[in-house]
Amino acid sequence: MKTWDINALDVKPHFPEVIHSDDEGRTIVLNLPAGEKLQEHQVHERAWIVIADGEVEITGIEGEAMQAGPGWLSLTEPNERHELVARSDARILLVLAPWPGTGHPSE
Repeated sequence: MKTWDINALDVKPHFPEVIHSDDEGRTIVLNLPAGEKLQEHQVHERAWIVIADGEVEITGIEGEAMQAGPGWLSLTEPNERHELVARSDARILLVLAPWPGTGHPSE
């Protein structure tokens, strides 16, 4: 078993850290400073987004915005567009599966 204390990792803003990657999935930790955002984007994989610390606003494909804090989990389908805005400094855990997804440039 492998374990990580997500909030104790020294993840710098603008430098996401891949903490695990294999054919089944990729796990990434992001440090998103208050006021910054992950602009509208999509990934080729299914994405589990977990807010480990801080407050964010996430906007989905229908334009609906939701406030989210520690312990909040969201699941997006492959290629589903979404945007995250940090309302305070935020620590985000992103799990992409399978890795890489169909159509990913690395394939």
